[in-house]
Amino acid sequence: MKTAQKIEMHRGALEKNVSLARFTSWKVGGSADVLYRPADLLDLKDFLATLEKDTPITWLGRGTNVLVRDGGIRGVVILLQGCLDQLELLEPTTMRAEVGASCVKLARSSAAKDLVGAEFLAGIPGTVGGALAMNSGAYGSETWDFVMHVETIDRFGELRTRDRKDLCVGYRSVEGLEDDEWFVAAVFKFSAGDGEQARNIIRKLLHKRNVSQPVGHQSCGSVFRNPENDHAARLIDACKLKGLTVGGAQVSTKHANFIINAGDATASDIEGLILKVRATVENECGISLQREVKIIGDVA
Repeated sequence: MKTAQKIEMHRGALEKNVSLARFTSWKVGGSADVLYRPADLLDLKDFLATLEKDTPITWLGRGTNVLVRDGGIRGVVILLQGCLDQLELLEPTTMRAEVGASCVKLARSSAAKDLVGAEFLAGIPGTVGGALAMNSGAYGSETWDFVMHVETIDRFGELRTRDRKDLCVGYRSVEGLEDDEWFVAAVFKFSAGDGEQARNIIRKLLHKRNVSQPVGHQSCGSVFRNPENDHAARLIDACKLKGLTVGGAQVSTKHANFIINAGDATASDIEGLILKVRATVENECGISLQREVKIIGDVA
């Protein structure tokens, strides 16, 4: 493959025709033509500059909040697991976080610096990159409540800085980036405070998550967005869909807005169950649930 041959000289880790199932929290999904883990931001910049301009590019963080279809992903997948995960205290109350850092890591690191406000991030299972792209939220706070500015990169490796006002931020949505432009870092503004109290809050939030969600099972986190003035889990539960299965996929009996891989699910099973839940809620409650999980890749 011409693209792969051109990029093998770079410092990052390259794999060809590799299953993406081991990189997703549902443990399903087909193969990527090329999988690349950049060594650092400079390596990523150089890597992108070598790609043919029509090469499809897909980004994958911790593999939460995403369903990779069984047919896999064409082109190049940039994997951020274990890379682009640096955190840096720039000023007493500002933290720069690269997109591969986990949200939990950012929450804990902020508390260690006696900063408060980041605790809610401990309830988000993905990376900073995913949280930025989706304006992820938990426990009454959202990611972009604390963003000062972001750093982005385009498919040609060009870096730029964007202020928050340059983008249109909404509930679980962020718009305003150009086509083929992606987040690589963000600078967050928190408040000075009691780090020990922040750590206690983080511990309580993680405990609450463990008690209320099917932690330990293969899932992606919440499947559907909460409708205005309601909760997707309540609607799904009201339709008595807990425990519903399609193949190896099951609506969690612990939290109705979670779908778990009961052991042998395919991506097709999970997508089919998502569609079935959505259709049932719309038919019985008159509410059209919108997916929070992103579905990518080709059908097998």
